[in-house]
Amino acid sequence: MNQNRRFLLKGTLAASAAGVAISAGLLTPKTVMAAWSKAAFEAADVNSALTAAMGSADHSESGDVKLKAPDIAENGAVVPITVSSSIAGVESIGILVSSNAQPLTATFNLGPNTEADVSTRIKMGKTADVIAVVKANGKLYSAKKQVKVTIGGCGG
Repeated sequence: MNQNRRFLLKGTLAASAAGVAISAGLLTPKTVMAAWSKAAFEAADVNSALTAAMGSADHSESGDVKLKAPDIAENGAVVPITVSSSIAGVESIGILVSSNAQPLTATFNLGPNTEADVSTRIKMGKTADVIAVVKANGKLYSAKKQVKVTIGGCGG
């Protein structure tokens, strides 16, 4: 019985604190939600998505960008991806899937002195190239890998 009472008290206190913060204007949806580029995520091709997300579609392949992805994804709804880079001054990292209806799957904006190493799970509708793009010192560097999908994740 004491566990239920403690759980109720903790939940009530947390909800009350959040309510006070919202009503005082300390928490607003604009500050809580991450910034995102609607045009980049709605773009229908890789070049348009890159231009909207990173300011240019001109990228060159680099051995300093490492993309870790499975050769075969048994379920396209949850494909684990890791992108890292040894390039100094990385500003952002983008992950794209060439054959998805909207190719841009994720962008990460990194602060100064942040290690360029991100991991996430993406959706893939079918077998395609996964492209990792790193923006550093105003230039775009990339790596790509083909991932075979056996069960589609984007409505397939």
